[in-house]
Amino acid sequence: MKNMKKVRSLQGQNQKTIQSITPQISATCGSIKGKYAVVLDGGKTTIFISDKSLEAETIERYNQRRGR
Repeated sequence: MKNMKKVRSLQGQNQKTIQSITPQISATCGSIKGKYAVVLDGGKTTIFISDKSLEAETIERYNQRRGR
């Protein structure tokens, strides 16, 4: 019986850890905070990148894929 109590307490601790981490993860999923907008295709398409210095390269790659 003592062993079962230990298992339960560990599961409770893991659950508390998961609950404390979940809001942090869900706050960053899909977030554009700290990212830079790159407008493509004459304003029809907007993507967000994390490194502003890659903006020109991103535009060039997009245009190559579109066949321009």
